[in-house]
Amino acid sequence: MSGYAKHNLLETEDSAAKFGFGHVGEARFPSEDLGTEQTGLSLHRIKPNQRQAFGHRHAEVEEVYVVLRGSGRAKLDEEIVELSERDALRVDADTWRCFEAGPEGLELLAISPRRKDDRGEMQMDWWKD
Repeated sequence: MSGYAKHNLLETEDSAAKFGFGHVGEARFPSEDLGTEQTGLSLHRIKPNQRQAFGHRHAEVEEVYVVLRGSGRAKLDEEIVELSERDALRVDADTWRCFEAGPEGLELLAISPRRKDDRGEMQMDWWKD
C-alpha cells in the first residue's frame, strides 16, 4: 500500500443528483475514494442563481469552505456573508449554514475532520427569503 492517494474529484459520485437535487448543483464526497482516515473533504458546485435545498449543521465537526470559482452568499444562522473567489470561511459545528450562488455559479471545497458518526443535521428549505 502506498503512502498517498490520487483521485479526480469529478470521478466521485454526485450525491446531489443521486438524491434528486441535481437541478441545484453537485455535491461530491471523495473521502472514501481517497481512503482518508482523519480528513473529510467535499466538493460543492451550485448552479448560477441557485440555493442549496437545505441548511445543515453538525454535532462536533467544524468546517472550512474555500471558494474555488464564482461567487455567492452563505447564510450562517441569521447572518448573510458575501463570498468571492479564494475566500475561506470557517464555520463552527453548531452553526446552521446554507449556500447560494451568484450569476456565475459557486464552487466550494469543504474541509473538516472526518467523523463518520457526525453526518450532520439537515433542514429542508432552511433559508427562506
